[in-house]
Amino acid sequence: MTTTDAKTQIEETVKGNDVVLYMKGTKTMPQCGFSSRVAGVLNYMGVEYTDVNVLADDGIRQGIKDYSEWPTIPQLYVKGEFVGGCDIITEMTLSGELDQLFEQNGVSYDKQAAEKIREANG
Repeated sequence: MTTTDAKTQIEETVKGNDVVLYMKGTKTMPQCGFSSRVAGVLNYMGVEYTDVNVLADDGIRQGIKDYSEWPTIPQLYVKGEFVGGCDIITEMTLSGELDQLFEQNGVSYDKQAAEKIREANG
């Protein structure tokens, strides 16, 4: 896959889905701890999202880093906008910012689950 093809495919995926997680592995079988943590938060909060396994395609693996100008995986996108990686998503979950982001963008999630994550980590 060429760089242009990867960029086009990434753009279509990011803009065509409300929530996208570029990760190592899949949402049901993450292949790294950081991907597992972010997928775990989204799964627990009941967020519908598209997972893209960067290990399945080197073009996408490099392409997503170029696309976001962010050097690491996982990467979360909401409504076409890059939100962040594992540390940022963890902080946003604990501060309640992720809830606000989902609410502002009309993404449904389980508010009680989000509260439970904060209680467990508070």
